[in-house]
Amino acid sequence: MFMGEFEHALDSKGRLTVPAKFRDGLGESFIVTRGLDKCLFVYPRDEWNVLESKLKSLPMTRADARAFVRFFFSGASECELDKQGRILLPQKLRDYAGLQKDCTLLGVSNRVEIWDTEIWANYAGEAESSFAEIAENLVDFSF
Repeated sequence: MFMGEFEHALDSKGRLTVPAKFRDGLGESFIVTRGLDKCLFVYPRDEWNVLESKLKSLPMTRADARAFVRFFFSGASECELDKQGRILLPQKLRDYAGLQKDCTLLGVSNRVEIWDTEIWANYAGEAESSFAEIAENLVDFSF
Protein backbone atom coordinates (compact mmCIF):
# COMPACT_ATOMS: atom_id res chain seq x y z
CA MET A 1 0.00 0.00 0.00
CA PHE A 2 1.22 3.47 -0.87
CA MET A 3 0.61 6.40 1.47
CA GLY A 4 2.16 9.73 2.28
CA GLU A 5 2.98 13.00 0.54
CA PHE A 6 6.43 13.97 -0.70
CA GLU A 7 7.80 16.93 -2.62
CA HIS A 8 10.57 16.66 -5.20
CA ALA A 9 11.71 18.76 -8.13
CA LEU A 10 12.02 17.80 -11.78
CA ASP A 11 15.53 18.30 -13.08
CA SER A 12 16.31 19.98 -16.40
CA LYS A 13 16.10 16.62 -18.23
CA GLY A 14 12.62 15.78 -16.89
CA ARG A 15 13.80 13.31 -14.25
CA LEU A 16 11.98 13.03 -10.95
CA THR A 17 13.17 11.36 -7.75
CA VAL A 18 10.78 8.71 -6.49
CA PRO A 19 10.60 8.69 -2.68
CA ALA A 20 12.42 5.73 -1.12
CA LYS A 21 9.16 4.73 0.61
CA PHE A 22 7.58 4.10 -2.82
CA ARG A 23 10.45 2.37 -4.62
CA ASP A 24 10.08 -1.13 -3.19
CA GLY A 25 6.34 -1.18 -3.84
CA LEU A 26 6.77 -0.02 -7.43
CA GLY A 27 9.49 -2.52 -8.29
CA GLU A 28 12.10 -2.27 -11.01
CA SER A 29 9.63 -1.48 -13.79
CA PHE A 30 6.24 0.19 -13.50
CA ILE A 31 3.68 2.11 -15.54
CA VAL A 32 3.05 5.87 -15.56
CA THR A 33 -0.04 7.16 -17.36
CA ARG A 34 -2.46 10.06 -17.50
CA GLY A 35 -4.56 10.17 -14.38
CA LEU A 36 -7.73 11.95 -13.48
CA ASP A 37 -7.80 15.55 -12.21
CA LYS A 38 -4.68 16.49 -14.24
CA CYS A 39 -2.18 14.31 -12.40
CA LEU A 40 -0.22 11.21 -13.37
CA PHE A 41 -1.03 7.73 -12.06
CA VAL A 42 1.86 5.37 -11.32
CA TYR A 43 1.08 1.66 -11.04
CA PRO A 44 3.25 -1.28 -10.04
CA ARG A 45 3.11 -4.04 -12.67
CA ASP A 46 0.71 -6.26 -10.67
CA GLU A 47 -1.79 -3.42 -10.13
CA TRP A 48 -1.48 -2.40 -13.79
CA ASN A 49 -2.33 -5.96 -14.84
CA VAL A 50 -5.45 -5.96 -12.63
CA LEU A 51 -6.54 -2.60 -14.05
CA GLU A 52 -5.83 -3.73 -17.61
CA SER A 53 -8.07 -6.77 -17.13
CA LYS A 54 -10.90 -4.62 -15.81
CA LEU A 55 -10.60 -2.15 -18.68
CA LYS A 56 -10.55 -4.98 -21.22
CA SER A 57 -13.92 -6.09 -19.91
CA LEU A 58 -15.58 -2.75 -20.68
CA PRO A 59 -18.08 -2.92 -23.55
CA MET A 60 -16.30 -1.64 -26.65
CA THR A 61 -19.68 -0.89 -28.18
CA ARG A 62 -19.92 2.13 -25.86
CA ALA A 63 -18.23 5.28 -27.12
CA ASP A 64 -17.35 6.49 -23.62
CA ALA A 65 -15.63 3.18 -22.79
CA ARG A 66 -13.61 3.28 -26.02
CA ALA A 67 -12.61 6.90 -25.40
CA PHE A 68 -11.50 6.24 -21.83
CA VAL A 69 -9.50 3.14 -22.75
CA ARG A 70 -7.81 4.97 -25.65
CA PHE A 71 -6.93 7.95 -23.51
CA PHE A 72 -5.68 5.85 -20.59
CA PHE A 73 -3.53 3.38 -22.56
CA SER A 74 -2.20 5.77 -25.19
CA GLY A 75 -0.64 7.87 -22.45
CA ALA A 76 0.96 4.94 -20.65
CA SER A 77 4.71 4.62 -20.46
CA GLU A 78 6.89 1.99 -18.84
CA CYS A 79 9.43 3.55 -16.48
CA GLU A 80 12.45 2.25 -14.61
CA LEU A 81 14.37 3.76 -11.74
CA ASP A 82 17.94 4.85 -12.37
CA LYS A 83 20.69 4.34 -9.79
CA GLN A 84 19.71 7.57 -8.02
CA GLY A 85 16.06 6.52 -7.69
CA ARG A 86 14.81 8.82 -10.46
CA ILE A 87 12.49 8.25 -13.39
CA LEU A 88 12.46 10.06 -16.71
CA LEU A 89 8.93 11.32 -17.32
CA PRO A 90 8.01 11.61 -21.00
CA GLN A 91 7.37 15.17 -22.17
CA LYS A 92 3.77 14.40 -23.16
CA LEU A 93 2.97 13.21 -19.64
CA ARG A 94 4.70 16.24 -18.09
CA ASP A 95 2.67 18.51 -20.37
CA TYR A 96 -0.62 16.74 -19.52
CA ALA A 97 -0.08 17.15 -15.76
CA GLY A 98 1.38 20.67 -16.04
CA LEU A 99 4.64 19.55 -14.41
CA GLN A 100 7.17 22.37 -14.53
CA LYS A 101 9.57 22.05 -11.60
CA ASP A 102 8.07 21.36 -8.17
CA CYS A 103 6.15 18.10 -7.93
CA THR A 104 4.17 16.42 -5.17
CA LEU A 105 4.04 12.63 -5.06
CA LEU A 106 1.14 11.06 -3.19
CA GLY A 107 0.67 7.51 -2.02
CA VAL A 108 -2.94 6.61 -2.80
CA SER A 109 -3.48 2.98 -1.74
CA ASN A 110 -2.64 0.91 -4.84
CA ARG A 111 -0.97 3.69 -6.86
CA VAL A 112 1.23 6.76 -6.65
CA GLU A 113 0.06 10.08 -8.05
CA ILE A 114 2.37 12.80 -9.40
CA TRP A 115 1.05 16.35 -9.25
CA ASP A 116 2.42 19.77 -10.02
CA THR A 117 2.80 21.15 -6.49
CA GLU A 118 0.76 24.29 -7.16
CA ILE A 119 -2.05 22.36 -8.85
CA TRP A 120 -2.06 19.89 -5.92
CA ALA A 121 -2.22 22.73 -3.37
CA ASN A 122 -5.23 24.24 -5.13
CA TYR A 123 -6.98 20.89 -5.49
CA ALA A 124 -6.27 19.87 -1.89
CA GLY A 125 -7.47 23.23 -0.58
CA GLU A 126 -10.78 22.91 -2.40
CA ALA A 127 -11.24 19.25 -1.44
CA GLU A 128 -10.30 19.86 2.18
CA SER A 129 -13.04 22.43 2.64
CA SER A 130 -15.65 19.89 1.52
CA PHE A 131 -14.04 16.69 2.90
CA ALA A 132 -16.81 16.01 5.44
CA GLU A 133 -19.51 16.60 2.83
CA ILE A 134 -17.75 14.29 0.36
CA ALA A 135 -17.55 11.58 3.01
CA GLU A 136 -21.25 11.92 3.78
CA ASN A 137 -22.12 11.54 0.10
CA LEU A 138 -20.27 8.25 -0.22
CA VAL A 139 -23.14 5.93 0.58
CA ASP A 140 -21.14 2.72 1.05
CA PHE A 141 -18.34 4.42 2.96
CA SER A 142 -18.18 3.66 6.65
CA PHE A 143 -15.49 3.51 9.32
